[in-house]
Amino acid sequence: MQVSTAAQALDILQDGDAIWCHSMAATPYLLLEALARVALSHRDLTLLQLHTEKSQALSAPELKGHLRQRAFFVGSSTRAAVQEGLADYVPVFLSEIPKLFRRGEQKLDVVLVQVSPPDKHGHCSLGISVEATRAALQVANRCIAWINPRMPRTHGDSFVHISKFDRYFEAAEEMPLHLAAPQNNATSQIGQHVASLIEDGSCLQMGIGAIPDAALACLGDRQNLGIHTEMFSDGVLPLVASGVINNSNKHRHRGRIVTTFAMGSQALYDFVDDNPDVAFLDVEYTNDTAVIRKNNQVVSINSALQVDLSGQVCADSIGTRIYSGVGGQMDFVRGASLSEGGKAIIALPATAKGGQVSRISSLLTPGAGVVTTRAHVHYIVTEHGVANLRAKSMSERMRSLVQIAAPQFREQLARQAYQDWGILLSD
Repeated sequence: MQVSTAAQALDILQDGDAIWCHSMAATPYLLLEALARVALSHRDLTLLQLHTEKSQALSAPELKGHLRQRAFFVGSSTRAAVQEGLADYVPVFLSEIPKLFRRGEQKLDVVLVQVSPPDKHGHCSLGISVEATRAALQVANRCIAWINPRMPRTHGDSFVHISKFDRYFEAAEEMPLHLAAPQNNATSQIGQHVASLIEDGSCLQMGIGAIPDAALACLGDRQNLGIHTEMFSDGVLPLVASGVINNSNKHRHRGRIVTTFAMGSQALYDFVDDNPDVAFLDVEYTNDTAVIRKNNQVVSINSALQVDLSGQVCADSIGTRIYSGVGGQMDFVRGASLSEGGKAIIALPATAKGGQVSRISSLLTPGAGVVTTRAHVHYIVTEHGVANLRAKSMSERMRSLVQIAAPQFREQLARQAYQDWGILLSD
């Protein structure tokens, strides 16, 4: 049934409902703004989500007892709430979230989505973010939609018929933009090191930010690159335009970019709009290790907050304080490692806090979560070089990691390797 406002669309909510929210740049933020008001007349609502945009109002203390957020990935809108105990974080592989819904392990009653207008057959599109929302639509018994004429219409697993919506309203609003992160000397050097590991014919997975963009900017002389990723941003556009990325070497979805969401500029959204060469697929499929490994030369490029001298990678917390999430890092680290000729790369600046803290440490900060284990880790890259840890002993990997740490911390790290691990790194 069509209604006039977001608040009217939410009138089918019931106390105790578990609500999934379409996430990333497709966040139905008009519905979330209304939910912050409507929830005050309900009890025990739970909002399930990944990263959401413009949702800060849902962290208001007065919503206690009315609505609580349950985040499978923590972003800027939920970070403070999670750290202050006003919201919950669920550590889980991104590929597993659809399974939680489909197997009934996670209660789910209502889905909130933002979609493109229906075509002549009545099919709307989930647009620039499919992730776990396709699975949620298959399971939930109620669906509320914001139809936005400015949502790009994408191909793949994104289509949903308008008859699926119990309530919907229309409003034209701009899509959230994520402009390119500024580069500095460190990110540029990291990008060059990462690019040195990428050969002709490689199939790439990368995230968003200065390091992936810096690496992509160094690939102009490569040939026949492909994309099978969790997400992509503007850095791929020049390489597609020049023919460097043509997906011709892929075994799965040859000739097509495969992703589950996209975030970036309006130029990116214009590129994916009604583009059959880009397939937005269910994240249970895109991040399935068995699918990823079927392409040869898969190169995964992911980031980290901290790496210890044994190769353990922390990517979701700073000590006990949750900062982001498990996401799809391990999905692609393992998929790339099992791919014929594949390479799994963890790239990070060598220091934090203006050079005062080494991100390569002897031990992880107490409480830090291990997202990629020391047995899974392959390449670690900083601005100071590349450490290949595959099949390396503890002493061998420690020597390699000390060499790519910031110079001012290397002597200290060598001492700590002996104090903490009993491993003498000096000759």
